[in-house]
Amino acid sequence: MADNSSLDFSSAQAVLTSESVEAHAAEIHGVLTGLISAGFEFESNDYIAMVNDMLNNAEGLPAAVKSLVKDIYSDIWQQILDESYSFQLMLPDDDDSIVERGHALGKWVQGFNLGFGLQQTKNTTFSDDVKEVLTDFGEIANLSDEMEEDEDTEQAYFEIAEYVRISALLCFTELGTPPASKDKEATLH
Repeated sequence: MADNSSLDFSSAQAVLTSESVEAHAAEIHGVLTGLISAGFEFESNDYIAMVNDMLNNAEGLPAAVKSLVKDIYSDIWQQILDESYSFQLMLPDDDDSIVERGHALGKWVQGFNLGFGLQQTKNTTFSDDVKEVLTDFGEIANLSDEMEEDEDTEQAYFEIAEYVRISALLCFTELGTPPASKDKEATLH
């Protein structure tokens, strides 16, 4: 029942912090997006166990965090299947410092790479576009947290974030598995 106004970075991070779960909301969103973009099936619930293993040493997620993960998962699917390309990365607001936003973008990309890798365990042959995305994401994940608070850095951040967003959609378009129960007309090209 999550809508875009209630499911944002700061509220997701607040749930994680209040439940004493050492995790970054952007990274969780990235992991789930990576799984989905690499062909994870909508009907599978294995993502809960994967996130549990990643976050809490498989000790079981608190109910509030499990609910948050389910909401994020559902939200990603809704956005990624939307014909108007409404998919957005879960990152801090523009009011936050560029250092915080840049760090979150790095965490998101690291999460995406992890989720993508967990799903694509076979030696699948990727298109040149997907190979380039994975190479670029590897570089983006290693960007320095040392950023200047200036207009050039802001511009670079927005360009990189948009590239990451579009690239995740590209990976889903090539490798994703749209849900069988959804209107296939809307998801097939």
